[in-house]
Amino acid sequence: MIKCIAVDDEPRALDIIQEYVNDTPYLELLATFRNPKEAFQYVMDNEVDLLFLDINMPKMTGMQFIKSLPIRPYVILTTAYSEYAVEGFGLEVTDYLLKPIEFSRFQQAASKVYKSLNKVNTTVVAKETVSSERNQYLFIKDGHQLKRIDFVEIMFLKGAGNYVEVHTTEKMTLALSSMTEIMDQLDNQQFVRIHKSYIVNLAKIDSVEHHRINIGEHKLPISENYRELFYEKVKFPR
Repeated sequence: MIKCIAVDDEPRALDIIQEYVNDTPYLELLATFRNPKEAFQYVMDNEVDLLFLDINMPKMTGMQFIKSLPIRPYVILTTAYSEYAVEGFGLEVTDYLLKPIEFSRFQQAASKVYKSLNKVNTTVVAKETVSSERNQYLFIKDGHQLKRIDFVEIMFLKGAGNYVEVHTTEKMTLALSSMTEIMDQLDNQQFVRIHKSYIVNLAKIDSVEHHRINIGEHKLPISENYRELFYEKVKFPR
């Protein structure tokens, strides 16, 4: 279900939106508002997927409403004035409905949101499925043995010539492998390379300071070549 609200200072306009939403199976109208300030607070406090929004309202116009939202749901503008269309699409609204609104045109606009949300959800599910199906461990060659190490145990890995030191919460194991070969086996959402000689488990990082990562008693450098990728991945300020 697409959760939506309607904002319009005209009661009749809200009645029409209510009627059209009731006749559209995948829409759920959470609330209607004549006061845009009350609607703004509702959007801030609740999960809203879609906003049916009038443009000409007292106290706050529809355009001002959109621009003031820090997190913006899908927006379908409703108005009797066509001159706002260009500005509306400049704000990346989904559609622009001219009053009086016909039901077929309403459904056309709503279906755009439905298709867009369905596409996003399908992509997210696909990514989560791939992630869940990936191994959460790796096997490393240690002498004549292949040892299994779970990702959750790994703090970081350090390159050492033809070997890689795998540092876990319990011990260090020396693997006969290259950093590239090891990185190919790791979950790239959980592990990130910070230096030609270091790969870290993001979940094990205690702090970051002066382009250096602290993991327990270990202090690992973030090299200039990998710095941008690291900060982008963890969303840390530089």
